[in-house]
Amino acid sequence: MDVALFTQEGLTMILRWIHFFSGVVWIGHLYYFNFVQGAFFAEIDAPTKNQAFSKLVPKALWWFRYGALGTFLSGVGMLAVEAPAYGSDFMNTSYGIYISIGALLGTLMFLNVWLIIWPKQQILIANANTVIAGGAANPEAAKAAPAALLASRTNVLFSIPLLFFMGACRHLSLNIPEGFSPAAVMGVTTVLILALELNAIKGKIGPMATPRGVIHCGLGLLVVLYGLVEVIV
Repeated sequence: MDVALFTQEGLTMILRWIHFFSGVVWIGHLYYFNFVQGAFFAEIDAPTKNQAFSKLVPKALWWFRYGALGTFLSGVGMLAVEAPAYGSDFMNTSYGIYISIGALLGTLMFLNVWLIIWPKQQILIANANTVIAGGAANPEAAKAAPAALLASRTNVLFSIPLLFFMGACRHLSLNIPEGFSPAAVMGVTTVLILALELNAIKGKIGPMATPRGVIHCGLGLLVVLYGLVEVIV
């Protein structure tokens, strides 16, 4: 008896399922941190906040960062399985263009989690535990908090066009002319995305300071990126 899952199509389906599951865990916690927890922390006193950082935040961050890891690895796996089927025409397809932009956004979001947000949150968690134990607060915590927030807000910013392009790669076709070269569209969108990532590392939070602001910025980024794709293609 042939089992559909024991085929290349089945492997792709398993990877896609892992990608969806991990992505829901990851992005769900991202939105929880930015839309719920942040507002709650702003309303509670310092001792309660320290207790939350000591007991709640580490558990949430575990699911958050390993959700990011599972999403990233399964996404790489899907591309490794699916991209060869397109051969040299991969970047001359709607799928190739959309998924490449989405993959860039997702990769930067993954790196932000592991290289910025998690290290900064470790400082905040350690500081909370020290204060609870009666020790002095770590002055580095005051610097770590805004840096973590900026990277987290940038991930929300990126997530909005990311989800659009992930859906568009299978359900929204581009009218690609014969002889089309993807260099221009990928170059322009990549430069814009990398500039925003540079801001996440060294810049300022600006209009992303509030949940409403970052949602509006994310929608604006989606319009700009999709508009660039349509105009340049």
